[in-house]
Amino acid sequence: MSVSRLNLQGLRNLAPVEMCPASRINVIYGVNGSGKTSLLEGIHILGMGRSFRTRQLKHAIQSEAPYMTLYGRLAGDPEVTLGVRRMRAQRELELRLRGEKGVRLAELVEAMPLQLINPDAFRLLEGSPAGRREFLDWGVFHVKHSFLDAWKRTRRAVKHRNALLRRGRIVPSEIAVWEYELATWGEQMDALRQAWFNEFLPVFDETLKELISLPDLTLRYVRGWDKQRALAEVLQDSRQADQQMGFTQQGPQRADLRIRINKQPAVEVLSRGQQKLVVSALKLAQGRLLESTTQRHCIYLIDDLPAELDSTHRGRFCNLLEKMQCQAFITSVEPSALRGIWEPSTDAGMFHVKQSSQGLSQLLPDG
Repeated sequence: MSVSRLNLQGLRNLAPVEMCPASRINVIYGVNGSGKTSLLEGIHILGMGRSFRTRQLKHAIQSEAPYMTLYGRLAGDPEVTLGVRRMRAQRELELRLRGEKGVRLAELVEAMPLQLINPDAFRLLEGSPAGRREFLDWGVFHVKHSFLDAWKRTRRAVKHRNALLRRGRIVPSEIAVWEYELATWGEQMDALRQAWFNEFLPVFDETLKELISLPDLTLRYVRGWDKQRALAEVLQDSRQADQQMGFTQQGPQRADLRIRINKQPAVEVLSRGQQKLVVSALKLAQGRLLESTTQRHCIYLIDDLPAELDSTHRGRFCNLLEKMQCQAFITSVEPSALRGIWEPSTDAGMFHVKQSSQGLSQLLPDG
């Protein structure tokens, strides 16, 4: 799967973009502030319905523009078209998939699997468990078809149980209904996560070895409650403590991935460059597992790939991208850092983003 055409209008500081990307590697270069990251942001919004730079999409709309329109075409038989429009005056997104309106966001996400590697990706190591759960659930969603329903039902049950906990006086018959719902779907959600993790772990280990040697690094899935006890039992026994806290303290909503070196958090041991390679191995392994499980390819958005990587590890990263047969959009300040690194047989393109006299940045094919 690859993007064969992109049209982006009304996006930040970019002049209207009409791009026919290379099927494999696309290097976007330019000075700081020229709009390289904005291009990645537009692709991310197109495939995920949200930005990785702002919580409010109206801030991604070009100054004075009434709306932002993003369109993409995915190569295949048949081709798949998708589009996103966001009006400045409205909060709702208008989504299109295969020419149809009114599609669900989950359908858009499923049609265009994306992985982002940028400075925020370090949160997988140094951030809260929420970011690692999002990473985990992205993988499960794309390979376990029943996961989305279990995720929605679990989330709904947690929400209702928390509301009852905060009400003051607990009616056992009322809270028991939502505890049963949470236990039923939470156990299913955990089983799907565990099954996916068992498939993911050897792929991650292999990917990490291709990037860097860290034999003492371990990755472990933690489900969010005592592994020796059923969730229904845990919920019932913790009612009083949960009522005092005002929320459900144990359950699948507390799941995590523990990344350690010699029993210490990896973020406290590794250098910044090593951290980037571990995070990259996690993200690249997602795509490799998706490919082997579903024969679908992930599209990678990689912001400032050369940063924090020496030439040796940068070369390993790029060689692994080539071996995966995936499509990637990579930004860099210096084009020389990524020029000539690809095999002659690899379909690769260079694109220059530079500011025009009108104040907007243009995307121009290199050469």
